[in-house]
Amino acid sequence: MPSRQKCTALDVELLIRYALRKGLITCSDEVYVRNALLDLLRIEEPLDEPLGEEPLDEPPVEGSGMERPHALGAVDSIDEILERLCDHAVELGLISENTTAYRDLFDTRVMGLLTPRPSEVVAKFLSLESQQGIKAATDWFYDLSGATNYIRLGRIAKDRKWSVDTRYGRLQLTINLAKPEKDPRDIAAARTKPPSAYPKCVLCVENVGYAGRVDHPARQNLRVIPLTLQDEEWYMQYSPYVYYNEHCIVLKREHVPMKIDRMTFERLLDFVDRFPHYFLGSNADLPIVGGSILSHDHFQGGRHKFPMDDAGTADTYVNSRFPDTLWKVLQWPLSTVRIVSTSRRQLVAAADCLLNAWIEYSDDSVGVRAFGADGQRHNTVTAIARRTQDGEYELDVVLRNNRTSLEHPLGIFHPHADLHHIKKENIGLIEVMGLAILPGRLLGELQGIVEILTGKVKASSVPLDETHPLAKHKSWIDELVEKYGVSLDKDEAMRVLEKEIGAKFQRVLEDCGVFRQDSAGREAFRKFMSHVGAVRV
Repeated sequence: MPSRQKCTALDVELLIRYALRKGLITCSDEVYVRNALLDLLRIEEPLDEPLGEEPLDEPPVEGSGMERPHALGAVDSIDEILERLCDHAVELGLISENTTAYRDLFDTRVMGLLTPRPSEVVAKFLSLESQQGIKAATDWFYDLSGATNYIRLGRIAKDRKWSVDTRYGRLQLTINLAKPEKDPRDIAAARTKPPSAYPKCVLCVENVGYAGRVDHPARQNLRVIPLTLQDEEWYMQYSPYVYYNEHCIVLKREHVPMKIDRMTFERLLDFVDRFPHYFLGSNADLPIVGGSILSHDHFQGGRHKFPMDDAGTADTYVNSRFPDTLWKVLQWPLSTVRIVSTSRRQLVAAADCLLNAWIEYSDDSVGVRAFGADGQRHNTVTAIARRTQDGEYELDVVLRNNRTSLEHPLGIFHPHADLHHIKKENIGLIEVMGLAILPGRLLGELQGIVEILTGKVKASSVPLDETHPLAKHKSWIDELVEKYGVSLDKDEAMRVLEKEIGAKFQRVLEDCGVFRQDSAGREAFRKFMSHVGAVRV
């Protein structure tokens, strides 16, 4: 066997060993999986010598003809193995373009051969749930999603995360590197291909096992758990980008647009009744204030403590129509009513009352108008449900409005223009709760600003040319230099930037609040609560 093929055959054995250790396959599957991998990789026969047990990071045995030792050892990561298999596929022409997108399509195909069949995954989940409880089932399912490389843990580990103290508590921020930037070659290739209507979107259940395209991720290693919410078919899966711990997506079987109504609250509570250790939330159902996908009804949840969870209470209300509920206006930049109750029935009725009142509500004194001149609706909500440790239900109803104006063409209650160099996109569910998801390009830009704050590069050298990555930050850089000077060390400069970005994120959230954080905003909020029939106590 040629040396290169021998190395690839070795990687096949390492991959099989990994799959056995992770419980993706059993010994009964080993021959079948080996042959499937050899076929995919165009290798005629398997490795003809046994694997040792030395660690993967030890140097190769001299004279063995191998580029690395015959073992996975204590190393559980498969990133290096998959990288080498992709290199092999590029050499053979199995990957048409050596870009991240095409390599991802191929290595997902590889991992799909190791991923248990959907029926096996569902059966295991239900068995664990019935025998050990729902938490044991989700623990296993989450670990499986990482082991199959559906969640690319190696990339996620590169995300930069920090938190910043603000008047609202400690906000969380992350620069997301798990979602790769699009390569120009991939963009060009996608333009030459005819549009496809299958799957209809990246959330559709038809993605399970799908081979993918250059403009649509491969999902041979995606598995979903069927759910019943309000007698409808839904599914739970984990997000491949896991912006927070056990970040899950709950999607409707039918490809229908997002819609917030009473049924939304019922579905959220159905979910947290079965998964009390998770929260579940719904993005708003209107452009500008909704998430990035409005075409497919879905929720997001998981097991994570967000800054919003610990928000203080500005005002407390009761409502005689719903005597078993308590209404709290949160000390939070976005205008939020937290309804608390042990009665699910009253909680849903109260939330529905609040939603319907808000949809029709206008207050020109604070720029809130329910409908445009053309009759277009502007008011909606973001909703988050959870169970407390003492068994109470909490439902956070965040008031949203998607009006635009000449001054704010992207949204009056949207990050304003002076913040777009940090965050221009919609502020959806995750950020509403106090976790900023910042684009990967920002990390390189921050490193460029560090060079300025440490005196290695002059601020005056940043051109106004819009194509320069730092041009969008020019005004901010000037402010930073005036405030902190240019004599910081590298670590100090990065800490300064993290703190200042945290302050920017606070302002982003405040811009999205329909009732501003001032006396006029507080009085307007109280006026709305009175309109709903709530009485302050």
